[in-house]
Amino acid sequence: MTEVGVVPEDWEAHKLSEIGESIIGLTYSPPNVKSFGTLVLRSSNVQGGKLDFKDNVFVEMDLPQRVIVRKNDILICVRNGSRQLIGKCALIDENTAGSAFGAFMTVYRSAYSTFVFHQFQSNIIQRQINETIGATINQITNKDLSAFQIPLPPTKAEQTAIATALNDADRLITQLEQLIAKKRAVKQGAMQALLKAKERWEEKALTEVVDYIHGKAHERDIDEQGKYIVVNSKFISSEGKVAKHSHANYCPARKNDILTVLSDLPNGKALAKCFLVPENNKYAVNQRICIWRSKGADPLFLFYLLNRHKYFMALDDGVAQTHILNHHIEKCVIELPNNIAEQTRIARILSDMDGELSALEGQLAKWRGVKAGMMGVLLTGKIRLV
Repeated sequence: MTEVGVVPEDWEAHKLSEIGESIIGLTYSPPNVKSFGTLVLRSSNVQGGKLDFKDNVFVEMDLPQRVIVRKNDILICVRNGSRQLIGKCALIDENTAGSAFGAFMTVYRSAYSTFVFHQFQSNIIQRQINETIGATINQITNKDLSAFQIPLPPTKAEQTAIATALNDADRLITQLEQLIAKKRAVKQGAMQALLKAKERWEEKALTEVVDYIHGKAHERDIDEQGKYIVVNSKFISSEGKVAKHSHANYCPARKNDILTVLSDLPNGKALAKCFLVPENNKYAVNQRICIWRSKGADPLFLFYLLNRHKYFMALDDGVAQTHILNHHIEKCVIELPNNIAEQTRIARILSDMDGELSALEGQLAKWRGVKAGMMGVLLTGKIRLV
């Protein structure tokens, strides 16, 4: 038994200060920020345990050598307005070496960096971070960081074997993430091509194609044991991952109804987002949600056509909360094939792409779970790699 739990007899718990050093980041002022110069790594450059370069800041100034990162340094977010982001980290690679890092970041440098990096993503370090920041503190200091402890195998060979196994899992996860991103881009291109109006397509008012029904409030009847899923904007925007239940259903949805978000904050991700109802007697449509009920067009085709439709998205001015009102719906014009067989063919192509994406996302979730399980047994010595 050690400070970090039960480990093999030949393992030891070490403070991070005993096996490496923590280095504070660069403080710079707005005049130093340029469109060129040295990249300063910040919290936004760490996403999902990896380096990300979509939001970059560069400075032009004399830099102390201590703030220049090296390959295999661990870049750690130590201060952030969002407490959940404190402790997120990434391993510096050869392409990023030579960059600087900002004041709300710390670099941990050690001969054991690749092994320690995986410990930072495990419950062992995360638990110590949570105990340190508590309910009111929004940072971890270098003193705090230096006092964190990890279990360490006795030989470099075993440390390397563990890090290699976890790196292999990370590579597989990264490959799946990249494949999913590629498939999503292909699907987006296919949607733009397939849903673009062509010869023999008809222009119709939306109300000629669908009946629309506004949802009703269910807040007073929320019951986690309720038999109905309450469809609100959070349910639709999270694609069903966040759901409330109700014991009453004042606005029942039917199979193949298209449920659409009618109200969202400026630049939100829910406005006009759609959900296609898969079965009867299960979904209660809440207020600020609308039912589009097809009058004869293929419902799946309409789902793809109406989801985040450009007409409704144009109502968002980026300043005030957007509400899609009756007169907006009544003025909406859409274009669609006059042949329902063509509608069905287009819908099936896009649905097959969604099925492939769903299968890949299932694989990704599985391998993330496998990686978490590997960390639990390899980083504590429950399974030995010797």
